[in-house]
Amino acid sequence: MRRYILSFYLSLALMGGSPMALGEKRDRISVPVGLSTISINAELSPTNRIVDRAHELIGTRYRWGGSNVREGFDCSGLLVYLFKTEAGIQLPRTTASMFNSLGQVVPRKQLKPGDAVFFKHDRRRPVSHVGVYIGGGRFIHAPSRGKVMRIDLLESDYWNKRYLAAKRFHEFSANEFY
Repeated sequence: MRRYILSFYLSLALMGGSPMALGEKRDRISVPVGLSTISINAELSPTNRIVDRAHELIGTRYRWGGSNVREGFDCSGLLVYLFKTEAGIQLPRTTASMFNSLGQVVPRKQLKPGDAVFFKHDRRRPVSHVGVYIGGGRFIHAPSRGKVMRIDLLESDYWNKRYLAAKRFHEFSANEFY
């Protein structure tokens, strides 16, 4: 059953679709961000929009430097995309600049869906990976070359050892991060 669900989301991602494209309508509104305008779901809170869209993107391929659905995402590109398209918030482009930017530092026991979770899994850099917390001890991220976006557990042996910190960006205005 899990294999079927994963292949369903993977095929949707490869075709450029999402579960919402199968007939469920989302009311969207236009929001100005910088010099451009984006369209966001008007029915949900920014946090719920971020988490819902992240779920829709599961199965999208990883691409270093990627920041869109068609080409794929790297970890920071995924968060930049989610926060801009679903909440109208422009985050810094790299994991390190996100980590070093303003945003409320959140203790691990107080994580809420939509928080950015940061990891150190590269000995050369102080912070090297980021994902979006979705609740229940889980996060969605774009893991690495050759893989697809997926859900992982913070408490898994791998991620638990590498967890660094979390930040809450969705309670700030879009211009507070630089």
